[in-house]
Amino acid sequence: MSERQRYLFIRILEACNADCFMCEFALSRDTFRFSLKDFTDLMPKARAAGVGYVRFTGGEPLMHQHVVELVRAGTAAGMKMSVITNGMLLPRMAERLAEAGLAQVIVSLDGGSAATHDVYRRSPGMFANGLRGLRDAAALGVLPRVNTVVGPHNYTEMPELQKVLTQAGVLQWELSALKLDRSITYPDPEHVRAVCDPVYDADPGSVLVPLGKRFYGDTPEERERYFTESQTPRASRPLCHVVDDVVYIDGKYGRVYACSCLPHREEDDLDEGSLGGAPLRENGVIHLDTPVFRAHADFFRERGPELCGGCSTTAAGYSDDIARLGTVAPWQY
Repeated sequence: MSERQRYLFIRILEACNADCFMCEFALSRDTFRFSLKDFTDLMPKARAAGVGYVRFTGGEPLMHQHVVELVRAGTAAGMKMSVITNGMLLPRMAERLAEAGLAQVIVSLDGGSAATHDVYRRSPGMFANGLRGLRDAAALGVLPRVNTVVGPHNYTEMPELQKVLTQAGVLQWELSALKLDRSITYPDPEHVRAVCDPVYDADPGSVLVPLGKRFYGDTPEERERYFTESQTPRASRPLCHVVDDVVYIDGKYGRVYACSCLPHREEDDLDEGSLGGAPLRENGVIHLDTPVFRAHADFFRERGPELCGGCSTTAAGYSDDIARLGTVAPWQY
């Protein structure tokens, strides 16, 4: 087993209070909630599997009525706890989450101002609440991070967003390419690079610089695939190392995946070798690292760099860092 601590993602609900145009869970009123009992039962098994980081995702995790108790339970089990949120509820909950032991908060922000972000997310007040929540959480000792979905609609705002996040004291930033069921077209790829290359090439000592690979690719080959085929940058050949360090639980459907990107793949993008993940339960009992899960992970370790269609910039960069350095800094995924 790797000496690196693994990341456990759990989709604890699908309900959401935002209406983001790119998201399958927009304004979902789904009633599923991952239970505190199941989470408590899971923690010893996660620890035995080498997990050190737990990240709640959704939907909107802060709509889970027991999210504070879930964070507290994970912290008590020795986990570093993280949550991905749209930020709307964060200002009113930051203090309780920090008291429960939340180590990192990730807020989704896509525009350089409320005038654009709140339109993209179709949720008035979300930009202001997200920034306020990040500042409040940081003041309480919680690591502040922002995830940005970037595409033709907003790439020109990345320099301004970089300034806003730097001034707000955000310490990590992920730019991940917009993914839709159709091709993403940029009228002028060279303009994308002219605008965004300086964002990535900025001095990290004075400006917040994004994690991982560039959303349009680091190499000529990656950029060609991205701008002509909407193919996001993948882990570099020969192997994807993310699957050694990540476990993703889709709570509602009881499936476990070896990467946080895999649950969002289209069904016709899967083939029989991928197994579509693994069952979370066997005979009603939660299990991790089963033979089925290991076969699933082995498949994408070998085949991911050639066939994955929805890799994130952070996942791709994480895998390449492991291949090059053998290690990564904390919270690099």
